[in-house]
Amino acid sequence: MNQKKIFTLKQVVKSIQKTFDERYKQAYWIKVELHKLNQYPTGHCFPELVHKENDKIVAQLNGTIWKTTLDNINKRFHEIVKEPIKEGTTLLILAKIQYHPTFGAGLLILDIDPHYSLGELQREKDETLLYLQKHNLLNKNKSLSFPLLPKRIAIISAETSKGLSDFFSVLSKREPNYYFVTHLFRAALQGDAAVQSIVRQLDKIEKLKDLFDVVVIVRGGGGEAGLTCYNHLTLCKKIANFPLPILTGIGHSTNTTVAEMIAFENGITPTELAEMLIRCFDVYSEPLIKFKSSIEKTTQQFIKTHLLELHAKSELLKARSSKLVSNHQMSNRHLSEKVAQSCKRFLQERKSLQTNLTNKLAVKTKSLLTQFKSDTKNAGQYLSFHSSSLLKDYRLKTNQLQSQISLLPPQKLELLHTGINVIEDKIKILSPEQVLKRGFTITHFNGKSVSNENQPKIGDKITTFTSSEKIESSIQEIINKT
Repeated sequence: MNQKKIFTLKQVVKSIQKTFDERYKQAYWIKVELHKLNQYPTGHCFPELVHKENDKIVAQLNGTIWKTTLDNINKRFHEIVKEPIKEGTTLLILAKIQYHPTFGAGLLILDIDPHYSLGELQREKDETLLYLQKHNLLNKNKSLSFPLLPKRIAIISAETSKGLSDFFSVLSKREPNYYFVTHLFRAALQGDAAVQSIVRQLDKIEKLKDLFDVVVIVRGGGGEAGLTCYNHLTLCKKIANFPLPILTGIGHSTNTTVAEMIAFENGITPTELAEMLIRCFDVYSEPLIKFKSSIEKTTQQFIKTHLLELHAKSELLKARSSKLVSNHQMSNRHLSEKVAQSCKRFLQERKSLQTNLTNKLAVKTKSLLTQFKSDTKNAGQYLSFHSSSLLKDYRLKTNQLQSQISLLPPQKLELLHTGINVIEDKIKILSPEQVLKRGFTITHFNGKSVSNENQPKIGDKITTFTSSEKIESSIQEIINKT
């Protein structure tokens, strides 16, 4: 029976190692995707390298990059690619295939070609642009309507970003009547985490879109390191389809990223972006300031013109009112004199008429008494021949005559009194008290009415009577009507 030949594991791995060393003596340029960097505190890296087909990993090896090599690689990447090597990118590495008895097969990375990575980044940028163009998204955000005054601003930035500080500094120097409302949505602005971080904040803002006018993405520093995330298709699609205008100011002047190209407006720096927002207010306020100035001048001229016109009309009204009052005062005096004369004449006429009536009444009464006596005498003679009933008739007639005689003077007096009452009512209507109640006034100086013979001077005190008040005043100005 043949005895089995047994090898130890160490012998096996040593044999494999020897085979690897004999077979793979030189270094090879290998195209890989950096799945994970796995950098340790010592500075060494042990990256996971993969090859994908249809987004599936079909090959995987671990690599090793010693600290000194990594520092040199990153230095060259900063110079050429403007950022260090990062996860999720396709790299062209120079590596030796090796086998370690403990860690197994792997690649010892000696160098990474930054020019190849730069080409890969440009390819990613071109693919993103091609996709956006194919789906008509290149100018979609630019076609949105920009608010007349972008006052409510959603800001995506890092809280400690110098660009954010510059942005706020410029806004703070605005005119006092320019009012901005800002809210900061904190996000990573460069590197691998930036894409998902910015997209996540854009999702939050979209849910609150009615509270904002524009979205601003600002980043400071002025360098181009870490900006390849702004060429990422996921982020660029989000910006292109966003319902609010997006303004970018990520702080560099060359190699414009896709995100900047498709944003509504791009400022080279956050400062330039803030100045652009303030200019929106300037453009709006300048015509308003001119219009306000024009209104003020027009209003002042209008007021001045109408004040002069009002003053002239006031003086004319004052003169006419004074003349009208003077005419009415004179008319009232004439009317009062005329009424007094008429009343006197009327009373005299009535008195004469009453005297005549009294005399006539006395004559009539005397005649009636004489006739009565005659009738009585004749009646006595007649009664001696007639019956007593006839005497009663005469007595009745006599009583009636006496009643008529007693009533006659009061009726005449009542007519006279009625006439006198009518005249008194007319006098009351034309009295000074009634004239004052109709809105006229009477002015006295030294206890007498103002007239050509009784004229006050500036500084003199006059008394003005209305229907209900007595007003004491001092003369400040006298204007001649002639």
